[in-house]
Amino acid sequence: MVAPSFTAYLYPVLLLVASNVFMTVAWYGHLKFKTAPLMTVILISWGIAFFEYCLQVPGNRMGSAVYSAPQLKGMQEVITLVVFAVFSATYLGQPLKWNHWAAFALILLAALLMFKE
Repeated sequence: MVAPSFTAYLYPVLLLVASNVFMTVAWYGHLKFKTAPLMTVILISWGIAFFEYCLQVPGNRMGSAVYSAPQLKGMQEVITLVVFAVFSATYLGQPLKWNHWAAFALILLAALLMFKE
C-alpha cells in the first residue's frame, strides 16, 4: 500500500479554507447592509453559499481519504474561526477581544484532540 502524498493532505485543507471564505461572506457579509431588504440578502447569501458548497463537498470527499470524519469536522471548526476572525476585523471592523481569542483557543484545543490516537 502506498502512503498518501503530501498533496492528499493539503488539497482538502485548501478547499475547506476557500469554502469557508465564501460561507463567512454569505453568513455575515450582509451585516454591513442592514437597510437592504431581508429577502434580498437571503437570496444573495444563498447564491454565495452555492460556491461554498462547490468547494466544501469535494474538500470533504477528498479529505475523507486521509482524514476521519471527526478530524474533518474539527479541522473545519478551526478554519471557520480563523477565517471569521480575519473577516470580523478587516471587513466588519470588529476585532476580536481577549475573551474571544481565549474561547477560540479552547475550541482549537478540542479540535486538536480529534487528531490524537
